Amino acid sequence: MNCLVVGGAGYIGSHMVRHLAKAGHCVTVFDNLSTGFADAVLGGTLIKGDLSDGHHVAQILRKGEIEAVFHFASSIQVGESVLHPARYYRNNVVNTLNLLDAMVATGTRHIVFSSTAAVYGEPEQLPIPETHRRAPINPYGRTKSMVEDILGDYHVAYGLNSFALRYFNAAGADPDGELGERHDPETHLIPLVLQAASGRRASMAVFGRDYDTPDGTCIRDYLHVSDLASAHEKALQKLVRDGGRYVCNLGTGQGYSVAEIIEAVKRVTRRSVTIAEKPRRSGDPARLVADPQIARDLIGWEPCLSALDTIIGHAWAWERKCVGLSGLTDPLGSIGR
Repeated sequence: MNCLVVGGAGYIGSHMVRHLAKAGHCVTVFDNLSTGFADAVLGGTLIKGDLSDGHHVAQILRKGEIEAVFHFASSIQVGESVLHPARYYRNNVVNTLNLLDAMVATGTRHIVFSSTAAVYGEPEQLPIPETHRRAPINPYGRTKSMVEDILGDYHVAYGLNSFALRYFNAAGADPDGELGERHDPETHLIPLVLQAASGRRASMAVFGRDYDTPDGTCIRDYLHVSDLASAHEKALQKLVRDGGRYVCNLGTGQGYSVAEIIEAVKRVTRRSVTIAEKPRRSGDPARLVADPQIARDLIGWEPCLSALDTIIGHAWAWERKCVGLSGLTDPLGSIGR
C-alpha cells in the first residue's frame, strides 16, 4: 500500500518506516524534524513539513495516492505537558485535526493512531483493560484521549476508519542496530539508565521511592519498539479488511519497577549505575500495566522481542554504537534477535 508515516523520523516512527518498507509497502515520511532525524528514515521518502499546514498535507496525500496514514507526530513528555499545556493541545489536537481534515478531503480512508496508556490516569484495576474509564491526570494524556474521541466522531460522520493503539512503554532498539532512541533531551527510563552505565551520563535520577509498590518506585509495562511496529501493520490490515473504528492496548501484561529496570541494566551490561534520588514528578501514576488480550484476539498480535533482557540488550547495543564503546560487553551474543 501507499502509506504516509507522520512523524516517521522519530524513534517509533522510524522503526515503523523500516518495518513497512521491509514488508513491501511504499512509504512516504512527513516530519518537521523538530525532534526527529533525517538519517533515521530508512526505506522511505522524506518530506519535511508540519501538520499545522493542512494544505501541504492534503497535497502530499493526493500526490502520493496515499491509502493509509500512521500518525506518530505528537509531543510526548508528561512533565513538559504540565508546564506547557498550550503547546500540547496545539500540536497533539489541533494539528491532528488538520491531518484528519486533509484525509477526509482527499478520500484517504485509514489511520492508525499512536495513543497512550496515559489516557487511563491512576488505574483502578490491574492489568488495565480497554474498558477501564479514561481519566488522564496530565495534559499529555488528555490530548490523546481527545483525539480518540475525535476519531470516533470522524468515523461516524465521514467514514474514516481508525485504530488507536494505547502504548504502554515503548523501549529497545532495532535488532540489527540501525535505529534506536536519541531523544534530546532524553526522558525515557531505559536509555537514561544505559547512558549512566556507559558513562555518557554521570548518574541516573530516580523520581520518588514512596509509591505504593513493593520497592516504592513506579511500575511500567515495557514493549519492544519492533513489536510495536508489527502491531501497527496488523492494525492496518484489520482496517483494510473490515473497516471500522477500534481501540486496543499494546503491552505485555508484565510490569517492572524503576528499581528492577536499573538492576536489569546492571546485569545485562555488567556495569555499575550511579543513582541520584529525586522527589516525585507531577503526573506519574504508581502502576501502569496492560491487559493485552484484545490485541491478541482482534489482530492476532503477540510480542516476540519484549523479554526485558532482550529489550535492554538491543538498547545497550545501540548505546554502545552511539558512543563508540566497542570494547564493552556485547550482550547480543546470548540474546535472541
